[in-house]
Amino acid sequence: MKIGVVITGSFCTFEPVFRALQQVKSEGYELIPIMSENAYHTDTRFGKAKDWRERIELLSGNPIIHSIPDAEPIGPKGLTDLMVVAPCTGNTLAKLANGITDTTATMAVKSHLRNGKPLLIALATNDALSASAKNIGILLNKKHVFFLPFAQDDPLGKPTSLVADFSLLPKALAMLKEEKQMEPLLLQKESSK
Repeated sequence: MKIGVVITGSFCTFEPVFRALQQVKSEGYELIPIMSENAYHTDTRFGKAKDWRERIELLSGNPIIHSIPDAEPIGPKGLTDLMVVAPCTGNTLAKLANGITDTTATMAVKSHLRNGKPLLIALATNDALSASAKNIGILLNKKHVFFLPFAQDDPLGKPTSLVADFSLLPKALAMLKEEKQMEPLLLQKESSK
Protein backbone atom coordinates (compact mmCIF):
# COMPACT_ATOMS: atom_id res chain seq x y z
CA MET A 1 0.00 0.00 0.00
CA LYS A 2 1.08 3.55 -0.72
CA ILE A 3 1.02 5.90 2.26
CA GLY A 4 1.10 9.63 1.61
CA VAL A 5 3.09 11.10 4.50
CA VAL A 6 2.43 14.81 4.94
CA ILE A 7 4.97 16.48 7.22
CA THR A 8 4.18 19.94 8.58
CA GLY A 9 6.20 22.30 10.75
CA SER A 10 6.06 20.90 14.28
CA PHE A 11 9.83 20.59 14.17
CA CYS A 12 10.26 19.27 17.74
CA THR A 13 8.35 16.12 16.74
CA PHE A 14 10.28 15.31 13.56
CA GLU A 15 12.49 12.71 15.27
CA PRO A 16 9.66 10.62 16.81
CA VAL A 17 7.72 10.89 13.55
CA PHE A 18 10.78 9.68 11.64
CA ARG A 19 11.19 6.68 13.98
CA ALA A 20 7.52 5.79 13.46
CA LEU A 21 7.95 6.05 9.69
CA GLN A 22 10.93 3.69 9.85
CA GLN A 23 8.66 1.12 11.50
CA VAL A 24 5.92 1.72 8.91
CA LYS A 25 8.45 1.25 6.09
CA SER A 26 9.76 -1.96 7.67
CA GLU A 27 6.21 -3.36 7.54
CA GLY A 28 6.23 -3.10 3.76
CA TYR A 29 4.37 0.13 3.08
CA GLU A 30 5.56 2.44 0.31
CA LEU A 31 6.01 5.99 1.60
CA ILE A 32 5.17 8.98 -0.60
CA PRO A 33 6.71 11.94 1.28
CA ILE A 34 5.03 15.35 1.15
CA MET A 35 6.29 18.39 3.05
CA SER A 36 4.71 21.74 3.74
CA GLU A 37 6.68 24.73 2.55
CA ASN A 38 7.82 25.54 6.10
CA ALA A 39 8.84 21.96 6.87
CA TYR A 40 10.72 21.71 3.58
CA HIS A 41 12.70 24.96 3.85
CA THR A 42 13.14 25.90 7.52
CA ASP A 43 16.29 25.25 9.55
CA THR A 44 15.62 25.03 13.29
CA ARG A 45 17.36 23.97 16.49
CA PHE A 46 15.91 20.52 15.74
CA GLY A 47 17.88 20.19 12.52
CA LYS A 48 18.64 21.65 9.13
CA ALA A 49 15.93 21.36 6.50
CA LYS A 50 18.39 19.86 4.01
CA ASP A 51 19.31 17.09 6.45
CA TRP A 52 15.67 16.22 7.13
CA ARG A 53 14.90 16.17 3.41
CA GLU A 54 17.80 13.79 2.78
CA ARG A 55 16.75 11.46 5.61
CA ILE A 56 13.14 11.36 4.45
CA GLU A 57 14.02 10.73 0.81
CA LEU A 58 16.54 8.04 1.77
CA LEU A 59 13.96 6.28 3.97
CA SER A 60 11.12 6.50 1.46
CA GLY A 61 13.11 6.00 -1.73
CA ASN A 62 10.89 8.66 -3.29
CA PRO A 63 11.36 12.38 -3.97
CA ILE A 64 9.53 14.75 -1.65
CA ILE A 65 6.44 16.48 -3.02
CA HIS A 66 6.86 20.09 -1.88
CA SER A 67 4.75 22.33 -4.09
CA ILE A 68 1.03 22.81 -4.69
CA PRO A 69 1.24 21.92 -8.41
CA ASP A 70 3.06 18.67 -7.56
CA ALA A 71 0.54 17.78 -4.81
CA GLU A 72 -2.60 18.38 -6.90
CA PRO A 73 -2.28 15.18 -9.02
CA ILE A 74 -2.19 12.90 -5.93
CA GLY A 75 -5.94 12.26 -6.16
CA PRO A 76 -6.47 12.27 -9.93
CA LYS A 77 -3.55 9.87 -10.44
CA GLY A 78 -4.48 7.70 -7.42
CA LEU A 79 -0.98 8.02 -5.96
CA THR A 80 -1.96 7.19 -2.36
CA ASP A 81 -4.08 4.50 -0.69
CA LEU A 82 -3.89 6.07 2.77
CA MET A 83 -2.61 9.43 3.96
CA VAL A 84 -1.24 10.60 7.28
CA VAL A 85 -0.43 14.15 8.37
CA ALA A 86 2.36 13.65 10.90
CA PRO A 87 3.00 15.96 12.56
CA CYS A 88 -0.10 18.07 12.01
CA THR A 89 0.27 21.63 13.30
CA GLY A 90 -2.60 23.77 14.55
CA ASN A 91 -2.24 25.90 11.43
CA THR A 92 -2.67 22.94 9.07
CA LEU A 93 -5.46 21.58 11.25
CA ALA A 94 -7.37 24.87 10.96
CA LYS A 95 -6.97 24.95 7.20
CA LEU A 96 -8.18 21.36 6.84
CA ALA A 97 -11.19 22.02 9.06
CA ASN A 98 -12.15 25.07 7.04
CA GLY A 99 -11.42 23.87 3.52
CA ILE A 100 -8.46 26.16 2.92
CA THR A 101 -6.09 24.80 0.28
CA ASP A 102 -3.15 27.18 0.08
CA THR A 103 -0.18 24.96 0.97
CA THR A 104 1.37 21.78 -0.34
CA ALA A 105 0.12 19.94 2.76
CA THR A 106 -3.51 21.02 2.41
CA MET A 107 -3.54 20.43 -1.34
CA ALA A 108 -2.18 16.91 -0.83
CA VAL A 109 -4.92 16.15 1.71
CA LYS A 110 -7.68 17.66 -0.45
CA SER A 111 -6.49 15.75 -3.50
CA HIS A 112 -6.31 12.47 -1.54
CA LEU A 113 -9.74 12.91 0.09
CA ARG A 114 -11.47 13.56 -3.24
CA ASN A 115 -11.22 9.81 -3.84
CA GLY A 116 -12.94 8.96 -0.56
CA LYS A 117 -9.79 7.42 0.89
CA PRO A 118 -8.93 7.59 4.61
CA LEU A 119 -6.83 10.30 6.24
CA LEU A 120 -5.06 9.99 9.61
CA ILE A 121 -4.20 13.17 11.52
CA ALA A 122 -1.35 13.02 14.05
CA LEU A 123 -1.63 16.21 16.11
CA ALA A 124 1.25 18.23 17.49
CA THR A 125 0.04 21.66 18.54
CA ASN A 126 0.36 23.85 21.60
CA ASP A 127 -3.17 25.28 21.22
CA ALA A 128 -5.13 22.04 20.78
CA LEU A 129 -7.22 22.63 23.91
CA SER A 130 -7.76 26.31 23.15
CA ALA A 131 -7.96 27.91 19.69
CA SER A 132 -7.58 24.60 17.80
CA ALA A 133 -10.16 22.69 19.85
CA LYS A 134 -13.03 23.65 17.53
CA ASN A 135 -11.04 22.46 14.50
CA ILE A 136 -10.41 19.09 16.13
CA GLY A 137 -14.15 18.83 16.73
CA ILE A 138 -14.96 19.70 13.12
CA LEU A 139 -12.53 17.11 11.77
CA LEU A 140 -13.64 14.40 14.19
CA ASN A 141 -17.05 14.69 12.53
CA LYS A 142 -15.79 14.44 8.92
CA LYS A 143 -16.10 11.31 6.84
CA HIS A 144 -12.82 9.49 6.06
CA VAL A 145 -10.88 11.53 8.69
CA PHE A 146 -9.33 9.80 11.69
CA PHE A 147 -6.93 10.80 14.47
CA LEU A 148 -3.87 9.12 15.87
CA PRO A 149 -4.49 8.86 19.65
CA PHE A 150 -3.10 11.83 21.56
CA ALA A 151 -2.44 13.19 25.04
CA GLN A 152 -1.33 16.32 26.81
CA ASP A 153 2.45 16.29 26.51
CA ASP A 154 3.13 18.78 29.34
CA PRO A 155 -0.09 19.49 31.29
CA LEU A 156 1.53 21.88 33.76
CA GLY A 157 3.96 23.69 31.48
CA LYS A 158 1.74 23.75 28.37
CA PRO A 159 -1.82 23.02 29.53
CA THR A 160 -3.44 23.42 26.09
CA SER A 161 -0.89 21.33 24.15
CA LEU A 162 -1.65 17.90 22.64
CA VAL A 163 0.73 15.55 20.85
CA ALA A 164 -0.12 12.28 19.13
CA ASP A 165 1.58 9.08 20.22
CA PHE A 166 3.58 8.58 17.04
CA SER A 167 4.68 5.10 18.13
CA LEU A 168 1.09 3.96 17.47
CA LEU A 169 1.32 4.94 13.79
CA PRO A 170 1.86 1.43 12.36
CA LYS A 171 -1.12 0.01 14.29
CA ALA A 172 -3.34 2.99 13.42
CA LEU A 173 -2.50 2.65 9.71
CA ALA A 174 -3.52 -1.02 9.80
CA MET A 175 -6.89 0.03 11.27
CA LEU A 176 -7.17 2.88 8.77
CA LYS A 177 -7.36 0.36 5.93
CA GLU A 178 -10.75 -0.62 7.37
CA GLU A 179 -11.63 3.01 8.17
CA LYS A 180 -11.65 2.35 11.92
CA GLN A 181 -10.67 4.92 14.53
CA MET A 182 -8.01 3.62 16.91
CA GLU A 183 -9.23 3.76 20.50
CA PRO A 184 -8.88 5.12 23.04
CA LEU A 185 -8.44 8.43 21.27
CA LEU A 186 -7.52 10.30 24.45
CA LEU A 187 -4.47 8.79 26.14
CA GLN A 188 -3.15 9.25 29.64
CA LYS A 189 0.14 11.17 29.75
CA GLU A 190 2.09 8.04 30.81
CA SER A 191 1.00 6.16 27.65
CA SER A 192 1.83 9.03 25.30
CA LYS A 193 5.61 8.66 25.51
